[in-house]
Amino acid sequence: MHFEMDVSLDHTLGCGQAHRWRKQADGSWQGVIENEVVVLRQTAGGFDCEGASEKGTVLDYFRAQDDLDGIVRDISMRDNYVASLSVHCPGLRILQQPAWECLATYILATNVNVGRIAKMVESICDRFGTDLGRRRAFPAPKQILDFAEEIGECHLGFREGRFLELAGRVEGGGIDIEGMGELGYEELTQELQTINGVGPKVADCVALFGYGRLEAFPVDVRIRNILSRRYGVEGGYARASAFGRSRFGKYAGYAQEFLYHSDFIAQKTGTRPHT
Repeated sequence: MHFEMDVSLDHTLGCGQAHRWRKQADGSWQGVIENEVVVLRQTAGGFDCEGASEKGTVLDYFRAQDDLDGIVRDISMRDNYVASLSVHCPGLRILQQPAWECLATYILATNVNVGRIAKMVESICDRFGTDLGRRRAFPAPKQILDFAEEIGECHLGFREGRFLELAGRVEGGGIDIEGMGELGYEELTQELQTINGVGPKVADCVALFGYGRLEAFPVDVRIRNILSRRYGVEGGYARASAFGRSRFGKYAGYAQEFLYHSDFIAQKTGTRPHT
């Protein structure tokens, strides 16, 4: 199955948005979309996909409706510097992850690096998820609760209790995963923060990557440092995130990815862009 799309698999799948993608020795990417193991290979005009049964599922996952050129133009009207950073990560797309999987994953992503998050997520899938052959699916809440006594084998540390609590509330109807998708950004992030283990940053990440609220502007240490260096923004999370949303508008989430990715690459290569 071939997809003609403006997308860079390396930039999109390797930037820490989602944690189930593995780059293979031949340069392809193996991952799980919905309940299918897929292998993606970059081509000149898009990518080839093996393992997916429905083209629409893949298109939705990569947010094919996003006009990257138009997004960069919109950001350019607000901030030429950030728009210029897009040249460092052409074809970077924000993914549309399943909301339950995204929320459960980011509950685990507290005070830990990307590599450790991926290990915890994979341990959850290996322990509770449906066998798909080469990989296992991300488990539904009931699959976790049915064998909750085995959660210790996943080595989640202090995250264990809140992860089981989340599964229990979702399965019991206390958290309406689909219903939250009808909320606007402010209401959604407020509702997410009523969940144990979800603070402002996790709420913004889930709003952006799980619910497609492109105006969300997650702020971690790297982004906070950039805002301080480039814009003189100091203070707490609320101020930093509000600045990002105001400065970059309806595509603030893309602006955040351009900032994050460019700074990450610059730090690795020792060529930090002038700020």
